[in-house]
Amino acid sequence: MSDVISQDPITPQSSWFHRAYNNELDINFHKWWKRGAMVSMVLVLIFGASLLVRGLNLGIEFEGGLVWEVEADLGAGEVRDAMADIGFGDAIIQTGDGTVQVRAEVAADHATVGAEVARALAELAGTSADNVSFNDISASWGDDVTNKAETALVVFLIAISFYLSFRTEWRMAVGALAALVHDILITVGVYSLFQFEVTSATVIAFLTILGYSLYDTLVVFDRVQENEVRPSLAGKVGYDDIMNLSLNQVVMRSINTTITSVLPVLMVLLVGSFGFGAVTLKEFAIALVIGMLAGTYSSMFVAGPIVNWLKRREPRYAELVGKTERVSRRDLAAMASSTTTRPRQKRDENKVKRLDTKTSLGSAQQAAIPARPRKQKRRN
Repeated sequence: MSDVISQDPITPQSSWFHRAYNNELDINFHKWWKRGAMVSMVLVLIFGASLLVRGLNLGIEFEGGLVWEVEADLGAGEVRDAMADIGFGDAIIQTGDGTVQVRAEVAADHATVGAEVARALAELAGTSADNVSFNDISASWGDDVTNKAETALVVFLIAISFYLSFRTEWRMAVGALAALVHDILITVGVYSLFQFEVTSATVIAFLTILGYSLYDTLVVFDRVQENEVRPSLAGKVGYDDIMNLSLNQVVMRSINTTITSVLPVLMVLLVGSFGFGAVTLKEFAIALVIGMLAGTYSSMFVAGPIVNWLKRREPRYAELVGKTERVSRRDLAAMASSTTTRPRQKRDENKVKRLDTKTSLGSAQQAAIPARPRKQKRRN
């Protein structure tokens, strides 16, 4: 196999950042897959137990409750202090755009409680209690949102299964769906474990996570399919090495995509929710941050190992297991780089060969070569 390996693009003396910048990482993902599987199993068990025991902290849209709103330029802290004085310190307070909104689940008499909260808000805002709007939200609205979200999730999973089976193959569809389920369980489990409130904005964020997780997984699968058909790799190495090489080639792309996606969401979470008291942004941003991080992790440590486990049992890869164990990961990188000759480079090489052939001819041989006839101009 030494005739295939023309160069070694990995320089051990270079730093990790230099190799990452030049897309020359050499991570042994096989070594970390078992540890990743243990981490995923522990997280799923913990979050699954939390969902069964503690359940979800459903918001007012799902449980029903009361909402008060008044036009005032107030901070969330002073509104919360005023609500704590009348026994509503755990109410959800949202401020912004010159309005203050207070949401609370109330089991007592609506009329008495509504008047008390409206009076406290009016005093704080320096206005009349008649200017404080009051709404009673029924839990049936939340049930309708839940049913539609469940229907959308089922339709999405069915459509994605058919698309991935057609676009790639059924084994990759299984790996992608497993990664999707993993990401949703992790995200929902965090909300259950820490009792974050689940609102309609959170449900939208859950559905948004599916698209992000799927995109990151497809990036890995596209590179795997490209390496499968490379002439220097096809039939020479097993699927373990192809998958490991592909993950090394896209790991920095996935990390960069995650960083550029998570940073704006973190700014929304820190500045929007904690700085200005925008609770709706907080409910949306927490789910997105958790889902994005889980999506990047699952594409490499859930979807990748599952597809590798299914593909390596194919006859064309199973018979290469003993052979590929002798191929180092550095050799695989060199083999892959030897197939990345660009078309322009090939044309330049052919041009050099023609020039070398012409200059190697003697003067007598060059004179014997007939000149190309010129085209005669056509006369009218």
